[in-house]
Amino acid sequence: MSFVLVEKPRPRVALITLNRPERMNAMAFDVMVPLRETLQAVAADNEVRAVVLTGAGEGFCSGADLQHSGSVPGVAGLTRTSIARRSMDLFNDVMLALRRMHQPVIAAVNGAAIGGGFCLSVGADIRIAAEDAYFRAAGINNGLTSAELGFSYLLPRAIGSSRAFDIMLTGRDVDAAEAERIGLVSRVVPAEKLLDTCYDLAEQILRYSRVGTELTKRMLWSGMEAGSFESHMQQEGMAQLYVRLTTENFDEAMRARKDRRPPVYED
Repeated sequence: MSFVLVEKPRPRVALITLNRPERMNAMAFDVMVPLRETLQAVAADNEVRAVVLTGAGEGFCSGADLQHSGSVPGVAGLTRTSIARRSMDLFNDVMLALRRMHQPVIAAVNGAAIGGGFCLSVGADIRIAAEDAYFRAAGINNGLTSAELGFSYLLPRAIGSSRAFDIMLTGRDVDAAEAERIGLVSRVVPAEKLLDTCYDLAEQILRYSRVGTELTKRMLWSGMEAGSFESHMQQEGMAQLYVRLTTENFDEAMRARKDRRPPVYED
C-alpha cells in the first residue's frame, strides 16, 4: 500500500494525498519519507504548475503517530540521541521540501489538522478548509512544547502573535469558522466542494506566467524573513526587473488586453 498518492486531476495541477486514513494520516516515518520524496519529485515536474495537498478519509493529518511510528531509515548502529536527531531532521526536511517547491501549494484541509499536521498545513502557501475541519497544536497537551517543525515561526506570521500564543499555549481546538475569521484559512467550503474549490483556485493561478507566480511565492516567503523593509523592497524590485527585462510577458499582457483575449505567456 502506498501511503502517499499523486494524481493529476486537472491539466498542470497535481494532487498529493496522504493515504493512511485508518490512522488519520498520522506522521509515521513510513508516510513522511515518501512524502518528502514526493514533494521533491513533484517540484521537479515542469508540467505541474500548482499543487494541492490533502489527506485521505476524514482527516488531513493527525500529527505524530504515537502507536505505530514505523522505522527511521539509515540509523543502524546509532544511539538513541542520534536517532532522535535524525528523526527530527527527517520531519524538518519535509517542511523544507514543501517550502522549496517551485509551485504554489494549496492545503485542502478536509478534517483534523493536529500537531505536526497543523504545522504541515501552515507550511503550505494557501489553506482552504472544509466546514468540519479543525486545528489543534497538540504538543502542549502531551507534556511537550507546541513549537515544532517551524511552527512557532510560521503561525505568528500567519495569524499574529497574540492569537498564536493563545492557540499554542492552550492546545485548544480551532474550528473552521474561527480559522477563517482569524485568517488561518482563506475560506471555508462544504466538504464535497473542497477539492474542486482548490482546483479552481489552482487554475486561476495557472492563468499567469510561471516565472511571475514562482517569484511572487518566493517574494512572499522572503518578506517574512526580511531583515528590513528597505532591503526587501530592493529584492522585490530586482525580481520585477528580472521578469520585465528577460521576458515578453508584460508586452504580451498589454497586447492581450488591447485585443480582448487571454494572454499567452512565453514561460
